[in-house]
Amino acid sequence: MSIKPKLLIVEDEAAILRGLTDLFTLQGFDVASEQDGQKGLDRALTDSFDCILLDVMLPTLDGFSICNKIREVSREQAIIMLTAKSSEEDIITGLTLGADDYIAKPFSVQELLLRVNTILRRTGFHENTDTLNLGEHISIDCIHLKGHVYGKERLFTRREIDILSYLNKHQRPIPRGELLTKIWGYTNPSEIDTRTVDIHIAKLRKKVERKANDPKLLVTFRGEGYKLCL
Repeated sequence: MSIKPKLLIVEDEAAILRGLTDLFTLQGFDVASEQDGQKGLDRALTDSFDCILLDVMLPTLDGFSICNKIREVSREQAIIMLTAKSSEEDIITGLTLGADDYIAKPFSVQELLLRVNTILRRTGFHENTDTLNLGEHISIDCIHLKGHVYGKERLFTRREIDILSYLNKHQRPIPRGELLTKIWGYTNPSEIDTRTVDIHIAKLRKKVERKANDPKLLVTFRGEGYKLCL
């Protein structure tokens, strides 16, 4: 007997929550749900879920705060933020706090299923190494998701380490679409409307560069992609 993937949906709009619960239940998921932010956080921290769908606007505790608190406990928990389509700020904030991906409202059922199933497949790149060394001043513990960067301790998410490991293995500019395929697991990246790669790169620059606005290590090659220049 196959084990159903466990999904937590934290969404305060009853109609949306009911629709999402029915959708994923029919797709074979074991679905738990909460409409209150604090209750959603409590559920996320006391139970085990394969993925969490997290709305931004919630009573008692907003989705950003929930994401941040989950990341303080687990930097591997899969989190997808449900954001307002017109709010670029919500998208950037959610991904900066450690969400794996986002989907903007109103969203299509097909796209939402794609995002969740892609994260659950976990087909992203995983380097078989305990330590990732990037030059003389950066050493990252890939097991415990933390490292020392120019003498300071930094915490990383699993997704961030996967990105750095992939760029380190392939010493060439890596296109955005290739990262979406290899790290996020999307089979048709050209059809995905997401800024998740760009925002993850911006987050990484704040952690591994001396000056994030003048990157020397994680460099953009216009029209080609991103490369680690060691």
